[in-house]
Amino acid sequence: MKELVEVLAKALVDRPEAVQVTQTETDKQVVIELRVAPEDMGKVIGKQGKIAKAIRTMVKAAAARDGRRVLVEIL
Repeated sequence: MKELVEVLAKALVDRPEAVQVTQTETDKQVVIELRVAPEDMGKVIGKQGKIAKAIRTMVKAAAARDGRRVLVEIL
């Protein structure tokens, strides 16, 4: 899941070297934190949060095969 978020984020931003993705796992839930450069924050979130919602949907679909819950936080 971490790699999926990282690839998607790096494709969206102007400064892909500033993208940082961390993953924390518990028994049934995975928390993925995405950090980007401040000037790229709007590109990752999108208008009315549509891009952020699409990223979360793709990650949840990929995680559904494993039977896990995934929470994507954009910091």
